[in-house]
Amino acid sequence: MSETKDSFIVKAELPGLDAKDVEVSISGDVLSIKGEKKKEEEKNEHHYRAERYYGSFKRSFQLPSSVKADKIEATFDKGVLKVTVPKVEEAKKKEITVKVKPGK
Repeated sequence: MSETKDSFIVKAELPGLDAKDVEVSISGDVLSIKGEKKKEEEKNEHHYRAERYYGSFKRSFQLPSSVKADKIEATFDKGVLKVTVPKVEEAKKKEITVKVKPGK
């Protein structure tokens, strides 16, 4: 999870999955990502060693209360899920310049 001036960003690498295999939801101030990688049927192959993982997963992230939950966007490109959670205006950091007057 990272933060920009305008939003929070959650990125998840999900190799071997398609967008249809992933579900993003929000309940209150908790963002959840869940999905499942199914084992591929490989006929006429004998494996000596395999380092691939299958099954379902779920990850949850506590969000600050200062987000626009109804404006969350998610994209899935080349196995990377990117969820953008916009901040409400009050939560954005504002920079104020203060003029300093010379002393007497």
